[in-house]
Amino acid sequence: MSAKRILVIDDEKNLCSVIQACLEHLGGWTVSIAHEGSAGLLLAATQVPDAILLDVMMPDMDGIAMFRLLQNNAATRKIPVIFLTAKVQALDLSEFSQLGVAGVIAKPFDPLSLAQQVAEVLGWNF
Repeated sequence: MSAKRILVIDDEKNLCSVIQACLEHLGGWTVSIAHEGSAGLLLAATQVPDAILLDVMMPDMDGIAMFRLLQNNAATRKIPVIFLTAKVQALDLSEFSQLGVAGVIAKPFDPLSLAQQVAEVLGWNF
């Protein structure tokens, strides 16, 4: 079986580098990066990754709006999305749950356990 492919969409370039290193080296997955929502939408539709890690707060398009666009596209609606966010109050988590995201990983996260967290949310063997 080929390696899982994950798309990370986050405007924080340094954080994306950390996420990519963690998921590739500890998870053994292939990681693509988009630093803005429009680029992320294009990559999601053309690459159709196995999962998307999506920042909730980005300058050009927030993660919630982007998630809705992904859900409205037949090519991307079945891709599980995990929100990466510092917004982890009960009200925020309730809103995310109602949207239908696969899960939420809180920022800041432990880089050494990130791949394990992703695998648990998605039900992947790790």
